[in-house]
Amino acid sequence: MKVIAINGSPRKNWNTATLLKHALKGAESAGAETKLVHLYDLTYKGCVSCFACKLKGGESFGRCAVKDDLAPVFEEIRTANALILGSPIYFGDVTGQMRSFLERLLFQYPIYDPDAFGTRPKNMKTAWIYTMNVTEDLAREMGYDRMFKNNAELLERFFGPCQSLMCYDTLQFDDYSRYAARRFDPVAKKKRHEEVFPKDCERAFELGVRLETSGSDL
Repeated sequence: MKVIAINGSPRKNWNTATLLKHALKGAESAGAETKLVHLYDLTYKGCVSCFACKLKGGESFGRCAVKDDLAPVFEEIRTANALILGSPIYFGDVTGQMRSFLERLLFQYPIYDPDAFGTRPKNMKTAWIYTMNVTEDLAREMGYDRMFKNNAELLERFFGPCQSLMCYDTLQFDDYSRYAARRFDPVAKKKRHEEVFPKDCERAFELGVRLETSGSDL
């Protein structure tokens, strides 16, 4: 079994990346082959509306025709059994890099036919991992639950069953005194990071185990 994780954060060793790494360790502990991709290392754009993926008889029918750094990533995903997407929340949504990635990943499959979906990829397990600076209560007040639900439904529509893991009230800085961030209590933030974040990492590990042990194809 092969599990691919996509990091939509610009940071390679902070909250989102750390949780993704723990999820992959969980999958590896159950025997999976894994790979972590950092989107901010890649050069690409969102969908350019060339529609080559929907051209009847075209060489790229059902596949994104743009030849950039996402092309080999899409091929990796085609051979995977599970896909994990991770992103911090920016202004109530995933990062711009992740949104552009999703456009390119998903738009290559459907066609504008009322009687057919198009070139649906094989069923595979999927998961979202989110990190955010706000508390769980504030995230709910701000309507984040709708975004979480919509994103899960997107992956379920195109691939297969989706799990979601949310990590709230994260530590943003090593030293809060250096930044204009007086709204936050740095002592409380640090304490939560030391006491709660390890539990989030355990949850991510368990998520990875579930992706590997619940069957290769659903």
